[in-house]
Amino acid sequence: MTGPDHLDADRFSAPGGHPLWLVDAAAWRRPTPPIQAVVIGIDRAGSLPDTCTDDFDLLLTSAAGAPRPWVSLGARDLDAGVERLGAAVSANPLAATIAAEVLRLTEKLTMADALAVESLAYSSLLGGGEFARWHAAAKIDAGAPVPPAPVLIERIGNRITLTLNDPGDRNAMTATMRDALYEALANALDDPTRPELILRGAGKCFSTGGALPEFGTARDLAEAHAVRTLHSCARALDALGDRATVLLHGACIGSGIEVAAAAHRRIATSDAWFQLPELSMGLIPGAGGTATVTRAIGRHRTLWMLLSGKRVGAAQAHNWGLVHAVEGGA
Repeated sequence: MTGPDHLDADRFSAPGGHPLWLVDAAAWRRPTPPIQAVVIGIDRAGSLPDTCTDDFDLLLTSAAGAPRPWVSLGARDLDAGVERLGAAVSANPLAATIAAEVLRLTEKLTMADALAVESLAYSSLLGGGEFARWHAAAKIDAGAPVPPAPVLIERIGNRITLTLNDPGDRNAMTATMRDALYEALANALDDPTRPELILRGAGKCFSTGGALPEFGTARDLAEAHAVRTLHSCARALDALGDRATVLLHGACIGSGIEVAAAAHRRIATSDAWFQLPELSMGLIPGAGGTATVTRAIGRHRTLWMLLSGKRVGAAQAHNWGLVHAVEGGA
């Protein structure tokens, strides 16, 4: 297909009605005019062609065990997988195209700048129609009361252990828990003894991510962006460098992996699984995932997690680099 000129490039966007562009990975080159559409390159032959990966937002192949940045779907599942991705983009085209655009930008930025870009985009989508439709249709209960100590802090010698402590609600990341975690991480950063830090979750899983009853409750989205970036647990965890280790088990969903992925050492149990479900809500990650997960597995595979919403098991997460080791069971 011949690439669009500058006037025609408007069509390849959510407002233009073509938010997705499926192309032959071996033959296609991104056109000069900027386009907002999600560009997915497809390698049906499984030959893993030598191509400019920067030209694509996602690369799919029928080859098994393909190296980064390819996502292997297998010959039998390729067409069905492409169809599912297309449906996800069609359902929330603004969130999908903004996700791709943010990933292109944040790949080249510092962690702090990448988190700021993500937060600005997240606040924009919170005010958008796609999130409003999801929120109106979702049946969300009031949720359980937040425990008085949502983050437990234990220090032995020069090691601090932080435990997300709301197992009854699967360690859902409320604003109260986020602020308590940020305060603990900031204290560790300010501590002149430079303690080691371990972050873990109590109960059956590390965290199921943002607390759903709090979604859509912010009335001032500009202020929400300011608070989100000021109290970024991902930024604080990243700043601890090799002093920080996160222990992951069970469900690690949304912010439950976005924050954790900022740790320089990530260890999972064999029952751990990871998921980025935000696109189905008309959103992108808002706790740092477009920066932290991307730095672990690359933007192409991060976008696949976002568009597909699929669970990634511990073995695949290890193979991709989302975790550094898998040790034992739960």
